Amino acid sequence: MTEPNRVSHHGVPDHQPAAGGIAARARAAAGPRYLEGLNPEQREAVETLDGPVLVLAGAGTGKTRVLTTRIAHILSQGRARPNEILSVTFTNKAAREMKLRLGQMLGQAVEGMAWLGTFHSIGGRILRFHAEMAQLKSNFTVLDVDDQIRLLKQLLQAENIDDKRWPARMLAGLIDGWKNRGLAPSQVPPGEAAVFGNGKGGKLYASYQERLKILNAADFGDLLLEDIRIFREHPDVLRQYQQRFKFILVDEYQDTNVAQYLWLRLLSQAPTRPGAPLSSVIPGLASAPVIPGAAGSAVIPGRIEDADHDVQLHIGESRDSDQPDRDSGFAPAGAPRNDEAKPPSPLTAPKNICCVGDDDQSIYGWRGAEVDNILRFDHDFPGAKVIRLERNYRSTGHILAAASHLIAHNEGRLGKTLRTEDVDGEKVTVTGSWDSEEEARAIGEEIEELQRGGHKLNDIAILVRASFQMREFEDRFVTLGLPYRVIGGPRFYERAEIRDALAYLRVINSPADDLAFERIVNVPKRGLGDATVQMLHDHARKRRIPLFEAACAVVETDELKPKARGSLRDLVLQFDRWRAQREVISHTELAEIVLDESGYTEMWQKDRSADAAGRLENLKELVRSMEEFENLQGFLEHIALVMDRDGGGEDDAVSLMTLHSAKGLEFNNVFLPGWEEGLLPSQRTLDEQGRAGLEEERRLAHVGLTRARRRAKLYFATNRRIHGTWTTTIPSRFLDELPSASVEITESKGGAGWGGTGGYGPSRFDNVESFGSSYTTPGWQRAQANRARGSKGQARGGFDEEQSSYSARDSLSGGFAAKKRAPLTIEGELVAKSTGTVSEFSLDDRVFHQKFGYGHVVKVDGNKLTIAFEKAGEKKVVDSFVERA
Repeated sequence: MTEPNRVSHHGVPDHQPAAGGIAARARAAAGPRYLEGLNPEQREAVETLDGPVLVLAGAGTGKTRVLTTRIAHILSQGRARPNEILSVTFTNKAAREMKLRLGQMLGQAVEGMAWLGTFHSIGGRILRFHAEMAQLKSNFTVLDVDDQIRLLKQLLQAENIDDKRWPARMLAGLIDGWKNRGLAPSQVPPGEAAVFGNGKGGKLYASYQERLKILNAADFGDLLLEDIRIFREHPDVLRQYQQRFKFILVDEYQDTNVAQYLWLRLLSQAPTRPGAPLSSVIPGLASAPVIPGAAGSAVIPGRIEDADHDVQLHIGESRDSDQPDRDSGFAPAGAPRNDEAKPPSPLTAPKNICCVGDDDQSIYGWRGAEVDNILRFDHDFPGAKVIRLERNYRSTGHILAAASHLIAHNEGRLGKTLRTEDVDGEKVTVTGSWDSEEEARAIGEEIEELQRGGHKLNDIAILVRASFQMREFEDRFVTLGLPYRVIGGPRFYERAEIRDALAYLRVINSPADDLAFERIVNVPKRGLGDATVQMLHDHARKRRIPLFEAACAVVETDELKPKARGSLRDLVLQFDRWRAQREVISHTELAEIVLDESGYTEMWQKDRSADAAGRLENLKELVRSMEEFENLQGFLEHIALVMDRDGGGEDDAVSLMTLHSAKGLEFNNVFLPGWEEGLLPSQRTLDEQGRAGLEEERRLAHVGLTRARRRAKLYFATNRRIHGTWTTTIPSRFLDELPSASVEITESKGGAGWGGTGGYGPSRFDNVESFGSSYTTPGWQRAQANRARGSKGQARGGFDEEQSSYSARDSLSGGFAAKKRAPLTIEGELVAKSTGTVSEFSLDDRVFHQKFGYGHVVKVDGNKLTIAFEKAGEKKVVDSFVERA
């Protein structure tokens, strides 16, 4: 085709502005200003508009600028209108930032970009346009997680499935995983369906989808899954969108899951002729199904089988024939696929798609992200141009050298090396500490030193691998008076499981603490609903007594139904027993007993949700934190001080977050504690995913290092409490993968705990005696005598492996005591005492009760009445619940 500026007419010679001439200089002056300041690689990524392009953008290389400038270039060159560009991001924040930058570059042109947004927002918009094809109406409701759980509970009840053994939340997670892999109910492998509800998982999934249609509702997974189904079953609809979108741009491509991948693959092919088979739309969509286990098949997630068309989508071939099978966390082992991908036909040449991502920052495999999507981009889009952005504008030379040397140990990567034109800066420091407490002290002192040197706290971050690590830093910051904020989640003591545990302890410490008692009266579930709590409130208000005292009175009457009365009586007896135990055992052991005997630990053990294990770890960390205090009262006072510090009022504060939450952020000073085997890399990830898990953990460490602009400081502890047990740890293997030329070994500033000679006094490990004890205090002697009674005369002193609540067996069970303690026998029985007031009712008074009707008083005991009701018979009630007839 003739270029616009090369059009010639008979007798008129072609003309180009002379170099250096007036026209050339004027055109240069009128050229796009948005290209100024781009480096050669960025400019190439912006100006390469034709065909598939993969931009490998390392950390801090300006990928957001490339994406927005590319859109601006497409529009300014007249290659497409704003509504002909599909630009997909992962978060609403990223979409807003892109729109803001485009508005600054182009003005109001951004207003017409209706197809710039997240996967789910754009998928939802398409689904509303074609809702009738999904048996929905255009005004369908998108359910949130709570609504999903409620709906699934109804389905479990209809199938007579025990929702305690098979929680609705677990089923919701399975369904979400299936949808993330593009699996409709009929496509779920039987082996996967069998893992829930005695083989009814697939049936429940189908019932759930049917129920959604009846309710005119969809969940987040449906926003893409239904689009995919519509595109496959209605090629004319797919062709409409293929013709509409002249350019497709995708951010964070390494984080896409299988469903997002399928959605993009369908849209990213050139329009097909009417009636063309689906296999011509996506290369590799063969007409013959793949036989599981057949030669040439590999095992990866993402199999899509169509019962109607008998076709299979081929995801691409394995990078390494001897590499173990990858697992996204949702896909079952053994999900087959075909590696024989057909080359695209001329009719289906891929259109102008540009994907931006970094395979070295793929850290969300646990929620379905497939790093393989970016690794096989050139296979999915033959002829794709790969542009590497390696010039980093964030970090100093030593930090980049350390991060690049570390990630180079991963085999599953496309390869790039970050570089900078900045100074080398300070070396990455590695510091060892005796234990996690010293680690927190050392980091706290370094932060204070930075603050004294004029550094803002907003420029300082602590990035941890697991949320339970935050507790010690929070306590340390409160002690030092350092303001801090927790990003990506609540503070340690604000987590729901911690608040519940503290509520139990508060009621033991102060029976009049109504707020705490009301929080846990039905946690875990005891059959004490809102009506019971309201009755307790009514009685407490009338008598001006606390809720707990009201409960003691009500359980001796017939106000409640027998089941609720029995549950409430058991709870009251438990609190009485725990208060008695408080006098003879340590407050840490009491906390363990309370969490076990109340059923709270068991509740989380039975919970199959993804965060249940983390909640159990947080509870163990709570118990461990109590060791620093002399008694329960002192601990609760400390917690009150911690909770009193609101996180919203501090303008300048240290940022505390997990490594996963740190993605996309940057700070001048980054502290990275916990670089130990079992923590980073996570032992659970290694056990579940093997080498693939190790590589994702290494990518996570790489992300942590590249958050730092000026200083990156790594820490490891020799002793750390893991799963409730003090464990001697070894430094992370990742430390040996750092380049020695860019790393400096430093001594801990948190006190020399190695021999007890530092300013913090001797370590508790300095004089480790055998299992005897020389304690002679009366409290210790009472505790030992009590233990002797509980163990049939076999007195034990000091540390006891069977009595220790943090034995190795606990880590297997997930509880505080795999071997249940026999509860101490408290002599006597619960006696509901009168409040000391004299009842205004007398014998033979005629009264009326809201529940039991009319009757007359036959016995008076303080404020308790025995009444012979005309229909309900003889009942014991509190006089505040009756009135004169």
